[in-house]
Amino acid sequence: MTGFFMLVTVDETGRGGVELSRKALSVRDMMLVSLFAAMTAVAGQISIPLPMVPITLQTLIVMLAGSVLGARKGAASMGLLILLAAVGAPVLSGWKGGLGALIGPTAGFIWSWPIAAFLIGWMTERIAPNLRFWKLIPIHLGFGSVIIFACGVGWLHFMAGLGWGTAVSTGVLPFIPGDLAKVVVASTIAPALYRAYPVIRPRRVAEE
Repeated sequence: MTGFFMLVTVDETGRGGVELSRKALSVRDMMLVSLFAAMTAVAGQISIPLPMVPITLQTLIVMLAGSVLGARKGAASMGLLILLAAVGAPVLSGWKGGLGALIGPTAGFIWSWPIAAFLIGWMTERIAPNLRFWKLIPIHLGFGSVIIFACGVGWLHFMAGLGWGTAVSTGVLPFIPGDLAKVVVASTIAPALYRAYPVIRPRRVAEE
């Protein structure tokens, strides 16, 4: 009887509803984070093999993780993917997994994904709810492609021992046309998804 009374009191004050809402929100967030991690894993299997770094669709999902989920959830989805890879799950390109894949020649690109997703999300939260194609183009390009290329080339130089010229010709030049296309696609999809199912909270609202 006491428990029932407490439940009624909580419901009447609205606290029960708030608590339920928070639980539902956290479940939804976990599902979205897991979904984008899974999408990135699948996108890694759609690839064009190259001598050292394959061309995949993974960076498209990284961009969308930031501009659809926002900074924290976008970074969390990429962090989850890396965690799964670290414990051996075959979630990387070519069904690779394990610590070896996270210290190999392409590891710089992989480690850049949570950073890129966070920065894209952080910037997108600041322009929401006015998400527009032309606003997202520089965000996806500057905080997505450029950050990923910089981390990947730096890793190829410092960790894989390639000269700067070789690192750029191996890790950047073959990918420029495809990445420009991914920037356009991500900048088209993100506003449409926001209008249909907004996940990102505008930074001004989130800070209140």
